[in-house]
Amino acid sequence: MKHFVYILYSDLRNRYYIGSSENIERRLERHNQGATKSTKSGRPWKIVYTEEYKSKSDAIKRELYLKRMKSRVYIESLIDKVQK
Repeated sequence: MKHFVYILYSDLRNRYYIGSSENIERRLERHNQGATKSTKSGRPWKIVYTEEYKSKSDAIKRELYLKRMKSRVYIESLIDKVQK
């Protein structure tokens, strides 16, 4: 089953959130319903970037790598590459 790494953006808080899921649309809905404590205050969130992986473990490895980067510049460079 496919798994995804995603980056969400909150206009309200001008922040990004990185996560992984096998169903991005459903996961986004949960974030925007306030079901996730860490994203509750940033609603509404929008998906600005996704990557697809064949396994859950690969998606989680990538998610953790992106979170360890702790670099807004790096995150925005990923997003810019997709938008161009």
